[in-house]
Amino acid sequence: MVIDMNEWNPEREQYQELHFAMMENAEYQKAQYQEIKRGKEEGLDVSLYSNPEFNWLQMEQIRMGLKDKVDASLYANPAYSYETMRQIRLSLYAGMNLLPYLKRGFTDEDLEEIRFALQDKLSIDDWLVDNMCAPQIHEIRLGLCEQLDVSAYADIRYNWMQMEQIRLGVEKKLDITLYANYLFSHFQMQEIRLGLEAGLDVSSYCELLYSATDMREKRLELLNRKTAKIETVAGTDPVFDDFRKNEFVISVEDNGNKAYAYIPWIPGNIVTKEDIYRDLDRREITYGIKAEAISDLIEKKRMNEKVLIAEGIPAKKGKDGWFEFFVRLDLPRIPAPLADGGVDYVNIEAFEMVEKGEKIAVYHHAEKGRDGKNIYGEVMHGDSGAEKKPLRGVGFEIAPDGVTYRSKMNGKFEYINGRINITNMLVVREDVTAVTGKLEVDGSVYVIGSIYSGGYIKASGDIIIEYNVETARLIAGGNVMIKKGSCSKHDCFIDAGGEVSGSFFEAANINARGNVKANYIMNSNINTMGRVIVSGSKGVLLGGRICAVKGVDTHNLGNSAHLKTVLEVGRNALYEREQALFAEKREQLLNELAMLEKGWNMLLQMIAAKKEVSKEMVSKVHATITVKGQELADLDAEATKLANETDQTVKAPVCVRGNAYGGSVIVINTIKYMLSQEISRVVFRLRNKQVIMVTL
Repeated sequence: MVIDMNEWNPEREQYQELHFAMMENAEYQKAQYQEIKRGKEEGLDVSLYSNPEFNWLQMEQIRMGLKDKVDASLYANPAYSYETMRQIRLSLYAGMNLLPYLKRGFTDEDLEEIRFALQDKLSIDDWLVDNMCAPQIHEIRLGLCEQLDVSAYADIRYNWMQMEQIRLGVEKKLDITLYANYLFSHFQMQEIRLGLEAGLDVSSYCELLYSATDMREKRLELLNRKTAKIETVAGTDPVFDDFRKNEFVISVEDNGNKAYAYIPWIPGNIVTKEDIYRDLDRREITYGIKAEAISDLIEKKRMNEKVLIAEGIPAKKGKDGWFEFFVRLDLPRIPAPLADGGVDYVNIEAFEMVEKGEKIAVYHHAEKGRDGKNIYGEVMHGDSGAEKKPLRGVGFEIAPDGVTYRSKMNGKFEYINGRINITNMLVVREDVTAVTGKLEVDGSVYVIGSIYSGGYIKASGDIIIEYNVETARLIAGGNVMIKKGSCSKHDCFIDAGGEVSGSFFEAANINARGNVKANYIMNSNINTMGRVIVSGSKGVLLGGRICAVKGVDTHNLGNSAHLKTVLEVGRNALYEREQALFAEKREQLLNELAMLEKGWNMLLQMIAAKKEVSKEMVSKVHATITVKGQELADLDAEATKLANETDQTVKAPVCVRGNAYGGSVIVINTIKYMLSQEISRVVFRLRNKQVIMVTL
């Protein structure tokens, strides 16, 4: 096949892949997709909001603007909330522009009040001050609507409740100079205003030294005196019609899903159902209105009480997809502690066994969401639940129904970090000796017994021994667990690609990439890229040579007989050998990459010369270079991680929580220190190229 350079362009292919992958992006929820789909069905240019940074409510506002042919690009900004977008959209219908107010820092509710004012052609701009809140703007707007002189209270030093009291005074043509002082609280202002409305001489209490409670007592006292002098008409009460009010507040909460009414207790305050419905209509609240609640509020005169008068139907998110497992996932992989602080390796359940064809799990698909509707009559889309990705791992298959997971073999089941691993496991129901012969298994081995003289097991997975190990050779690609422990005459050899653990190790030879853990270790030679951990108040690390790159943590070290115990930690010979392997692998990868890049350059030259080149070959070479480059990056990251971990180890490489005895030798980063006397609770660390002791 001949490749035309104008036809084949890797950068263009990459762009197209990214472009078409957009609709499959995991960030897109079902409701977002529905908004985009709805826009397409309506023939709209959905590119304006096909962005995962928009939530579905924002997308809906942009779509509605496009549908109604207003310039939705003015508010198509992920930084704007849904309500902000809604206010700008509604203002555009009336030919208004709220963006200058938005830039000044006014928020959603502020913008709504400004929009109402502009809609009624009120001179709100003359009185707006930055940082004014919606209730303050509301009071100014009400004053302008009633053609009042708002200069008396359009001052940001007044809070909205103070503004309300001054506005009510201006409305009743009272002498507001007696209380239009921002040092008065709104409660004090109210008492002075009510006194003026009742025709009282408030000069006796309109001073800052009186609290609102004091003012109220004095006002009621004056009012009682005045009432006593009022002549009554037969069969009627005193006439207070002149003092009737019409004050209430409707507040919208829960993102437009609920509306509450509040009628303050004020003498003469009369609010009717018509007043409530009129204000609901003005605020465009049309759905979920609770007629019975409004009637109850008015007829039972529920003053000073917040009453729910309108409620939408909230959207309900669908349940996310989930896996139902039929095997245990909660096995105690960490052994239980013993009374002395040691670890119970004997009774730990290390794995779960499954049989071929056994049902492991069933996937339950995500459920659809339920749409709702807010009090403005707008549909609130209910997000559908998120689907989970299929389970990853080995040793299982998915049934034709696409949701049932079954084991492909009789073996050991593990579920670690969201991954299923079912591996072949040979169960040996007898002791393993030289007579049994060599056991070599592609998988794991579980011995329900012990291993005696001449026993040999090699497994690509784990090796678990229920009881003891004496003279033996154990080689595992994974972990080695000897529940009771190992006791030999330096003729027990254990090699593990993971951890090695057991109740005890005596005269054992252990090589491991992971940690080595026990309740005591005696006269053993241990080499590990991890840590050696000896648990419990009776735990002891005694004799032998321990080479642990990431350090040692033990209760007791050595004994009173000064038996030589050598600990080599940090950047020791084992560490240097590991780094040498990294360097060797790196050199090999660099050589392979150099050859691949040479071949790649030749292909490019052939393409430039318009020679026939297999497109499959081009793709294969390019993919191989990418893979090798990733391998090199992973290798460098692994080498750097090891170096960083050993740097951290040097801060507290050897920790002895009980007693450390003379005869113990501590070597940190090849710097040697011999302990000459007994010491308790100490950390050995490196400082200024010397090993020092720091008390725990």
